[in-house]
Amino acid sequence: MSNANVALPAKLIPVFTPARGTVQYRGAWGGRGSGKSMNFAKMAAIWGVVYPLRILCVREIQASIKESFHAELKAAIESEPWLANAYDVGKDYLRSKVNSTEFLFKGLYANLNGVKSTAKVGLTIVEEAEDVSEDAWLALEATVLREPQAELWALWNPKLEGSPVDLRFRGSPEKPAMYPTALIAEMNYRDNPWFPAGLETLRLAQRATLDPETYSWIWEGAYLKKSKASILGRHWQEGLRFPDDTWLGPYHGLDFGYAQDPTAAVRCWISPDETELYIDREAGKVGLDLDDTAKFLKEHVPGIEKHGIIADSARPESIAHLARAKGPNGLNKADYLPQIEGAVKGKGSVEDGLDHLKTYRIVVHPACKEVQNELLKYSYKVDRLTGEVLPVIVDKFNHYIDALRYSLEKVMKAKGNQIGMLLKRR
Repeated sequence: MSNANVALPAKLIPVFTPARGTVQYRGAWGGRGSGKSMNFAKMAAIWGVVYPLRILCVREIQASIKESFHAELKAAIESEPWLANAYDVGKDYLRSKVNSTEFLFKGLYANLNGVKSTAKVGLTIVEEAEDVSEDAWLALEATVLREPQAELWALWNPKLEGSPVDLRFRGSPEKPAMYPTALIAEMNYRDNPWFPAGLETLRLAQRATLDPETYSWIWEGAYLKKSKASILGRHWQEGLRFPDDTWLGPYHGLDFGYAQDPTAAVRCWISPDETELYIDREAGKVGLDLDDTAKFLKEHVPGIEKHGIIADSARPESIAHLARAKGPNGLNKADYLPQIEGAVKGKGSVEDGLDHLKTYRIVVHPACKEVQNELLKYSYKVDRLTGEVLPVIVDKFNHYIDALRYSLEKVMKAKGNQIGMLLKRR
């Protein structure tokens, strides 16, 4: 067998020095630009040439092959000519030309039974492991570690201290890691010898504009700490819920945008005890034409046309257009949203809506990334000289949050009426 030289970041050399099968777990965590995914992809491809393996690549949410580890593997293979010659890389598959190695790509959420039925896996790569639930971890490990010398590699950008992947490989002073012998490296941008110049420009810009907590989370691999200026930052968490007939909802909200701002919609539910608000769908697009809005929303928020939708009333003509049962030129009613109506705005309506949102523990589906981004960044103004948080809401990062406020407008009014009735009885 011929030899090949492969360059790795110094921090990953101890991770890959032990021979295959001598440890069960390897991995890396850290911030953006570290190169951890690229280098683990390259090592997986190398192993696939040396050993005939079934390599399973998983993540919590994978709606299509474009959202899988496929692109990272393809780039890693193409970076080494001898690897490129050893693989057949298709749009939705990846196979070795020199042995029986094949890569499989699966999502864990809503497909756990399919993963459980996957047999004879020699290597499993868990991408974006921070998002993987405890139930998924337990099922995955029991499935993929059955074969002799089987390994599991985990890659993640930390977010919450005490997440399932965190407890497995990092632990805490109070609770040691579940797998203390795992070979895990911390990798950040400064550990990447090939850190791109374009990312360095972005990093410097974000260091100058982001609050320190957010910058450290994105670039330094720190746990996400909510800014003191964040309006809803301390009221939400990422998670999965499974609403059934006992839950209230669904409730839908829509905020219009176009040239620079997205048209943004959300779907949410309220738990049976009315303490938890669960956001499980989002849809948004900049430059979305009004005639395409109904179709776009129905594709991304299934069933939205069957329910009431509270929309931004600043655009009454848009609401009227979307609500039409029949359109011009014989357009079918399926092209419209017949139950849409405008929000009732007034003085203090934004503050009242935010106060209502704060009465819930807000849980956001892992796939709703734009909602999560706004929940982190929507904030009060901060005095530039004193650092004091001012009671002034910054009009940014609020399109999905506005949609969320609108969606619960009738709920808030109903609860207000209930409180009013109770006060009258007293």
